[in-house]
Amino acid sequence: MKKYYTLIIVMMAAGLTSCSKWLDVTPKSEVSQGALFSTQSGFEEALNGVYSRCTQEDSYGREVTFGTLDVLAQNYNVSIKDPMFYSQTIKYNYNDEWFMFRRDNTWKALYAAIANSNLIIHHIQGQEKLFTGREYELIKGEALALRGYLHFDLLRMFAPSYAYDPNAQGIPYVTEFTKKITPMSTVKNVLDTIILDLNAAKALLKVSDPILNAGYKVGYPAKDSSTEESGALFLQNRRHRLNYYAVCGELARVYLYKGDKANALTNALEVINSNKFPWTRQNDFLNPDDEKKDRILYRELLFGWYVPNRADNIRDQFRKGENSLYINSNEGRNIFETGGVGGDDFRYKQWFSEKSSGIGTILQVEKYYRDGDANIHYQMAPALRLSEMYYIAAECTFDSDPVKAWDYFNEVRFHRGIGTRITNETSKEVFLNELIKECRKEFFAEGQIFYMYKRLNKPVVGQGGASYPATNRMFVIPLPDDEIQFGNR
Repeated sequence: MKKYYTLIIVMMAAGLTSCSKWLDVTPKSEVSQGALFSTQSGFEEALNGVYSRCTQEDSYGREVTFGTLDVLAQNYNVSIKDPMFYSQTIKYNYNDEWFMFRRDNTWKALYAAIANSNLIIHHIQGQEKLFTGREYELIKGEALALRGYLHFDLLRMFAPSYAYDPNAQGIPYVTEFTKKITPMSTVKNVLDTIILDLNAAKALLKVSDPILNAGYKVGYPAKDSSTEESGALFLQNRRHRLNYYAVCGELARVYLYKGDKANALTNALEVINSNKFPWTRQNDFLNPDDEKKDRILYRELLFGWYVPNRADNIRDQFRKGENSLYINSNEGRNIFETGGVGGDDFRYKQWFSEKSSGIGTILQVEKYYRDGDANIHYQMAPALRLSEMYYIAAECTFDSDPVKAWDYFNEVRFHRGIGTRITNETSKEVFLNELIKECRKEFFAEGQIFYMYKRLNKPVVGQGGASYPATNRMFVIPLPDDEIQFGNR
């Protein structure tokens, strides 16, 4: 690949809390890198810099969460007045200049974060004596986890699915901070390397992550006797980082993508059986006071990207009527099945609001709406959820035990206000169709449902009942032109 070589962006650890600011410190030379990686605090700052880079709009601060990927999943209406120029993206016009601009920036952003993860991994080798406690294992584990996580999303965007062809060209798997060209790997080889990185991260976090402590309690800031903001600053808010359970969740995703349902189930159940992540209480989800409302189901997040500086842009993306990303009212009701089992669905009631516009009544997405800084939880872009572990467990169980699979499925629906259970259905096709419908609801504006259509090779369901056939022409985003020109293909 053409190497997007980047100097590391370093942010102070205080940036992962609500009351402090990020401090930019940009090394200018190899000497400054040497100084940075000569102390424990330098490694902490470097790791925080990787997370910070991932929260920009070209990556998880918009495009890879609630922007491009959900436009491709046909989750929004896009008008010709759309100021973000998604009107050709929703048509899968991958030659559109605005699409290519966003695509190239996302590719560069994720590989820049990978490069900086590699820099940490390189410099931390043999430096155990610099660290107190188990922070050596913690930092190295998170850096490996980030490298695996970021490569997996690049693979899901830019290569055919494993089910389609495991030996197809994948992406470069970059494991060194270097200017040298990294050759392309096959889809299978990329997945195998991701699994190696994530399992290595899991082993390191197993002995170092505070979230595993019996006394670590997940909750809201300053509520529920949460312990997430106890102890040293760098060790707080573990769900804002790739913690041990988030790595288990990501392994469940990766193994499922590879068709290894046994290992996917093992990792999903490790999260579920930990009982670490409580289901969101109805009173918190439906609270009429916006300052006390939990719209994103915060306590159920295994991991999310902390995006406080994206709040205004997220609001503008969804709350400017037909000049933003919106949904036709009838379409929203169809997606959430409000005329049937979804009549009491909490998600539909809390994630959308009706608004009159020049084209009639539309639905605005309220999932990320904030009331200043007074909210019950931090501004987050969800990355891994407890509910996804139940969906993975259900899919991995269905062939051997349909009843148990429906139990996992029904458990999520129950906590979203849907009391109607499905129990005796043994058709795999019916199960997958119901699962896709529920995942589309649960992960609306989170960038995950496009990957699910692709993994299962299912048509994408569009607005007004339109259906887009499952093809690589739609599912495989073309590589950036520079990658084709300079990379090894």
